[in-house]
Amino acid sequence: MARHKGLLGIFGGGFAFFALAVAAANVSFRLLSPDLPPGQLFEERYVANEFGCRGGNQSPTLKWSGAPAGTKSFAVTMYDPFKPPVSGWWHWIVYDLPPTTTGLARRAGETGGAGLPPGAKQGLPDGDAPQPHYYGPCPDIGDPPHQYVITVYALNVAHLELPPAATAADVDYVISSKTLGKASITRPYQRSASSAK
Repeated sequence: MARHKGLLGIFGGGFAFFALAVAAANVSFRLLSPDLPPGQLFEERYVANEFGCRGGNQSPTLKWSGAPAGTKSFAVTMYDPFKPPVSGWWHWIVYDLPPTTTGLARRAGETGGAGLPPGAKQGLPDGDAPQPHYYGPCPDIGDPPHQYVITVYALNVAHLELPPAATAADVDYVISSKTLGKASITRPYQRSASSAK
């Protein structure tokens, strides 16, 4: 019995060490955006210019560091989980970013992806957003602030094998199966009645 306890202690200690190592790796992988200060609403330049909104629809600057070892590519998504009674809404999907990428410049999410690194692709967002580019926030007037989650994923493959017509859910599913680590920021946006005039 004592021998079993000793083995359990060794395996338990090893598992704890592994868990701490994974946690440390996640802490080191960081995402920030100088265009989206913490605790502040999206500025109008980053808000949609469709669906009744009149923003600039510019994708914000993103910067990341500390990606885990073995990263072969990156993917970036922007997701709004607020959409009752069904699931949320994907506003932006970028994948096949080279492993040397450390960020995206402002307006990288425009149609055609001219601001993206060579080889990178933009996926189709959700629903009424049929083009593969960035769609800024545009919640319904009267909604509480929506919380937009921007995530960069470090992936263990250089390319995602996806057809051009892949849905946002399809892309998310494939990304989740290839992820070595991820880093996120969450920023709010609320649409006022005056913004509709």
